[in-house]
Amino acid sequence: MKIECIKDRFGEAVMRAEKVSGKNPTLPALGGIYLKAENNTVSIKATNLDLAISITIPTKVIEPGEVVIPAQILSSFVSSLKKDKNINIETEGQVILIKTGDTEATIKTLPTEDFPIIPLIKDDEAFSMPSKDLILGLKSVYYAAAVGSMKPELSSVCVAYGGDGLIFAATDSFRLAERKMKVKKMPHFKQILIPQKNISEILRVFDSIDEDISISIEENQATFFGGGVYLTSRIIDGVFPDYKQIIPKETSSEVIVLKQDLVDSLKTALIFSDSFNQLNLKVSSVKKLFEIQSKNQNIGENKHQIQAVVKGEELSISVNHRYFTDCFQSIPSDSINLRFSGQGKPILMEGVSDKTFMYLVMPMNKL
Repeated sequence: MKIECIKDRFGEAVMRAEKVSGKNPTLPALGGIYLKAENNTVSIKATNLDLAISITIPTKVIEPGEVVIPAQILSSFVSSLKKDKNINIETEGQVILIKTGDTEATIKTLPTEDFPIIPLIKDDEAFSMPSKDLILGLKSVYYAAAVGSMKPELSSVCVAYGGDGLIFAATDSFRLAERKMKVKKMPHFKQILIPQKNISEILRVFDSIDEDISISIEENQATFFGGGVYLTSRIIDGVFPDYKQIIPKETSSEVIVLKQDLVDSLKTALIFSDSFNQLNLKVSSVKKLFEIQSKNQNIGENKHQIQAVVKGEELSISVNHRYFTDCFQSIPSDSINLRFSGQGKPILMEGVSDKTFMYLVMPMNKL
């Protein structure tokens, strides 16, 4: 193989691929980046068997061929080349020679036959959606999924088709996040579960791509394609919890508050929260009062009253600070609607002007 390519474009692709590469003592090729040069393009691939990426960029191909190079070494070397515009890569036996204007390096290669095959998308089985919608759907909910749960379905983001669009949902049983997104074409799947640990890489890869993303599902894998990038993720074999059953159907108390006022109050409350991150929310429609309290025996306590529209029954309920605030990034509205359904029951949170996102948080037992 012998190629010449633009250093910045090649380097960006290599850095993306390096983040997906894996570590496996019994299969060293997983720690490598696979390059295949043909037809004036080079395909740059990496996989950890749970997630795989393939990026195609235009390249001057002098001699076609393929090679596997240790991912971390290649990424570190290319990123250290600050001044050079072009990069030349050539295989020589069991090593690869990389040259720029004033730098030259040889790197030992890995066996190409050991590198796993990465499945590619089938256009006739794919549906498309704008990348910004895919990013928004995943980013709105993935933080609510469990990390390292014994139940794989809780360590995933559910993407399901319902009504006239896709529903993104995640839950760790303590809170639930749901985002609804409209799509023009009905997908050919009803529900898929994407591992939570793969979502951050999907977001990182497609966040900078401003075009439609094609999505295909087959053989327990989901493939996303756009901007010359294929990203394949394993799908969890399981059934997502039927969370509709726990969504409160009645509201006993309701608070409408400016999001920024709530954010500012919670920053202060966090200073005084205890090791359990416990906050107490107090609702009083008689006094038109919404108050946040936090207390730490080793520090002191804090009470902050927030201007709000309050109606319904008197209520005092405790929540986990982090679980309560994680959803604010997903609510674009200036005001937030907090719906309480009674003591010991979940709190429903929505934006006042945007009903496409819903967040549910379970209360804590008071300590």
